[in-house]
Amino acid sequence: MTQSSLSAVTAVSSAPDAARQSTLSQPLTQVGVGLHSGVETRVQILPAAPDTGRIFRRTDLPGSPEIRADVTAVHQTQLSTELANGPATVRTVEHLLAAMVALGVDNAYIEVNGPEMPLLDGSAQNWATALTAAGLVEQAPVRPTLKVNQPIWVRDNDAFVVAMPAPVTRLTYGIDFDLAAIGNQWHSWTPSEGTFATDIAPARTFGLAHQIDYLRSQGLIKGGSLDNALVCDRDGWVNPPLRFENEPARHKLLDLLGDLSLLGSLPIAHILAYKASHHLHVQLAKAIANQTPSS
Repeated sequence: MTQSSLSAVTAVSSAPDAARQSTLSQPLTQVGVGLHSGVETRVQILPAAPDTGRIFRRTDLPGSPEIRADVTAVHQTQLSTELANGPATVRTVEHLLAAMVALGVDNAYIEVNGPEMPLLDGSAQNWATALTAAGLVEQAPVRPTLKVNQPIWVRDNDAFVVAMPAPVTRLTYGIDFDLAAIGNQWHSWTPSEGTFATDIAPARTFGLAHQIDYLRSQGLIKGGSLDNALVCDRDGWVNPPLRFENEPARHKLLDLLGDLSLLGSLPIAHILAYKASHHLHVQLAKAIANQTPSS
């Protein structure tokens, strides 16, 4: 269910103190194995001109087709977010995109020689470190921003994501698992007050031991291992220690950041999620985008 209103969202891009767009000052490269495909890919991220946005290029395909990191390009959301442009796809984009939107990389070409972004250590920490080391260059145009004026909801039974009016961007995430080591946990984060590189980026993806065989039988998590994902069973964490007491909740918030980045920038709103998924994250992003008045 989505609550609609013509004035639910407004575009904000003309304030005198509005943030300027940025791109990288130099290229960067990362290599690693994809979570679901198990295929090693090489990624090079290049600077781009103002108003380009974040664009993936499949360099292994004829003509290096481009796939825009935009809500309209979402192809599927099963255990990760996959974007597509015609037959060209790129999967598990959320960790890199979370780092880019949180660190202010608005314009970049992301060249990848395979169908999935590398998982690296299961978090966004390596991406954040590499982006920071590459450095940013401020560009003249102002970064377009969306401001939520009325609540916008999407839900599936008791799972939901809501965007509430707020003076600044804030994200709050709650999860609830029937495993004592995870249980019910929450994390709330305000980009203007926190530090992505230390607060959110290190939180790793996690999985449940009893689901692993089934997921692999479905052709998923072929690249998952105890080196790039936390695994939990009835007795506790299989591969401790955790980086945070509530690392799973922080990782879900990381995923939410990446999916909301498909709006171009994070909306000015309090985004509250509970037991949600990539599907619900993307549905909320689409609802916000669809309720933005034309300029």
